[in-house]
Amino acid sequence: MRPIQVELFDTAASAKDARAYFSEASAESRGAIHTRPEVADFILDVAGWHVEADLRNARLLEPSAGEGDFLLPAVRRLLDQSRPDDLRIASCVVAVEVNLGALAICRERLHGLLGERGWSRIVSEKLLDEWLVHADFLTVPLSADFTHVVGNPPYLRLENLPKDLLRLYRSQWVSLFDRADLYVAFIEKSLGLLKPDGRLGFICADRWMKNRYGGPLRAIIAGAFHLEVYVDFTGCPAFFDEVDAYPAVTVFRRGAGLLTRTAFRPEISAAALGLLARALRGETAHPAVSTRADVTAADQPWVFNEDGCMAIIHRLERSLPALESVGVHVGIGVATGADAVFIGKDLDVEPSRKLPLVTTRDIRSGRVEWRGCWVLNPFEADGRIVDPDVYPRFKRYIEEHREAIARRNVAGRNPVGWFRTIDRIHEVITHRPKLLIPDIKGSAHVVYEEGKLYPHHNLYFITSETWELRALQTVLSSRLAHAFVATYSPRMRGGNLRFQAQYLRRIRLPDWQSVPAKLRRRLADAALNEDSVMAAAAVRELYGLDDVTWEQLALAGQPAALSPQA
Repeated sequence: MRPIQVELFDTAASAKDARAYFSEASAESRGAIHTRPEVADFILDVAGWHVEADLRNARLLEPSAGEGDFLLPAVRRLLDQSRPDDLRIASCVVAVEVNLGALAICRERLHGLLGERGWSRIVSEKLLDEWLVHADFLTVPLSADFTHVVGNPPYLRLENLPKDLLRLYRSQWVSLFDRADLYVAFIEKSLGLLKPDGRLGFICADRWMKNRYGGPLRAIIAGAFHLEVYVDFTGCPAFFDEVDAYPAVTVFRRGAGLLTRTAFRPEISAAALGLLARALRGETAHPAVSTRADVTAADQPWVFNEDGCMAIIHRLERSLPALESVGVHVGIGVATGADAVFIGKDLDVEPSRKLPLVTTRDIRSGRVEWRGCWVLNPFEADGRIVDPDVYPRFKRYIEEHREAIARRNVAGRNPVGWFRTIDRIHEVITHRPKLLIPDIKGSAHVVYEEGKLYPHHNLYFITSETWELRALQTVLSSRLAHAFVATYSPRMRGGNLRFQAQYLRRIRLPDWQSVPAKLRRRLADAALNEDSVMAAAAVRELYGLDDVTWEQLALAGQPAALSPQA
């Protein structure tokens, strides 16, 4: 795994907890999203906090209580089993919230509910003093004695956190790896607070289940917890606000287990979700519920086989080597940290201090149509940072833009080479023929570049000393390659996939030497002639795929069945 990017936090900063920043912050700035009541009820049901359970002898934690979206229905169920002013239930609930305004609303809503159930104001004040905690969940000490944890943790990118707060969180939670989202730390801590056989039920974005940054959290779960339930809520109105992320409901239990029950895009209604919850608890049968026995394994991505392609993918993974094992290299283009300065059509520097740059806009047509952009090159061919005194025009240019260049984190870490790009530029890549693949696309978009341009950071590039690139272009443009990426990539808005290096490297590929000469020519000719029929036939022959398998691969990344509202 790649080390944590230190530019995300200041190692010299003093630590403050989140109360210093979010006690009076807006809902948007603290990542608060309101969950619909029927969805909150559903999560409580599948996590086991339901009317048929003995809730008076249970203990529930809501780590991000907000205005009470989960707490109100959870308390309502608890009150169904208790009498007014009976403070013996004071130990049954703990609700943590960092924002004072949200906590005040939650408190008044609970007062209203308790009053409706016959509780006096004085006693309900005592009860809520025990239940409600104004704190930063990720730093507040809590005992690991909860039978249930439920909620919707905040959705915040780490780069949006104050640097000293991020430093504090990084020091405590191993799940905050790479560029993880904050909710992974909420999951990590919540899991650690469960009693044996205790259950955690959350709704949050599903990217960590497949992304590289989710690896440490997946390893924690595989080691001591069991994924009992997974429900994909993609396209479903689970929240009052529209969100960019694809949400999923997961239920984890502390302890070992075999089967994971799954469902996809359920109907959002109290009646439909109620029936689904009983089936997901294993009490009834339901046509939308299926089971898997092999979801979690160490830190590996989780795959739920919705499109039915998993058996094909596993067979190919067992029988063929990974892409980079047969001499194919996957890289990513240059990130500058200040594109407006480093990239342009008229960079007034010495010719050796700029390189022609290819971006996604240059390859939209499926061919390279260069628009004339250049990227500033602060590196010599041997990798050394340049001496500006040797290049007066280059020196004048970076001095003219010093303010924008120097404010980047990479400049602060490299006071001598303050003008370097975030990624080192390897000039030799410019002159290598390569395949270019945009990061986010609905389907594979693989473009051949003959060796004249340097790739931008939103492009991945493929080079090879073994495979002929035109033949490789045919394979990587095929539905088989798309199936590999669709299996492991999280879905983005609009149904797009991430064609990142971590997913491209999972594609299986025969050794070039094992490919017959005639088939090599057909694979290359299919790309040169842009012949999709020839390409499909050649790829099928290369992998030995029959008609049924080939048609099954066309379903990769496609939902098996959509609800009317998905």
